[in-house]
Amino acid sequence: MAANLSSPDPRNKDIQVFVNGTIVPRADARVSVFDSVVQGGDAVWEGLRVYRGRIAALDAHLERLQNSAKALAFVDVPDTASIRQAIFDTLRANGMRDGAHIRLTLSRGEKTTSGMNPRFNQSGCTLIVLAEWKPPVYSDDGIRVVTAATRRNSPQCLDSKIHHNNLLNNILASIEANVAGADCAIMLDINGFVSETNDTNLFLVHRGALLTPHADSCLPGLTRAMILQICAAEGIRATEKNLSLT
Repeated sequence: MAANLSSPDPRNKDIQVFVNGTIVPRADARVSVFDSVVQGGDAVWEGLRVYRGRIAALDAHLERLQNSAKALAFVDVPDTASIRQAIFDTLRANGMRDGAHIRLTLSRGEKTTSGMNPRFNQSGCTLIVLAEWKPPVYSDDGIRVVTAATRRNSPQCLDSKIHHNNLLNNILASIEANVAGADCAIMLDINGFVSETNDTNLFLVHRGALLTPHADSCLPGLTRAMILQICAAEGIRATEKNLSLT
């Protein structure tokens, strides 16, 4: 497969993880069984990549994290400065300056009892910074895809701009790809138009122009936005439109 599904980097066995103000060894990194991320995937997240001592688009990622938390009415959300500090403290603890990926997670926090009602959350958010040695998932040699039967969530049901942890929609499509022996799955929206893959935005080159689906049912990704900005600056035709498989 073109996807990089090799064994994890052995250095990751001894990584240090930030969990709610404390950096601990991987073996000791845990959250409560009452945490909202356990109770219902009630959390928001960002995937950050580290290149040569810098984190790509960090400000934009942190802004989206904060906006997602606000959209879900999280309370006592850590400020951007403290989240940034937690990220760089974690990188320093692991000696990471390049070739690393960070899974940044902010949950609604620990509940007083099991259940979905946010009123059970009375102790503030839980912040997790998980940094690993990890190359990009896909190579530059191309990938094999299938079209999933699972459709993307309609924006009438769930706002695609909320970068939430409840990824069952994507996971079901990923399972379909695995069963078919493909690297990932193309997902359609509820109307049958192309939306994204189970884990990334899509672009299509057609007659000298760059096309990408509307972001109604898929996450309007930061890399997607960056590509559109570069196209505008370089005079490359780029259009958001409904795209069919044919």
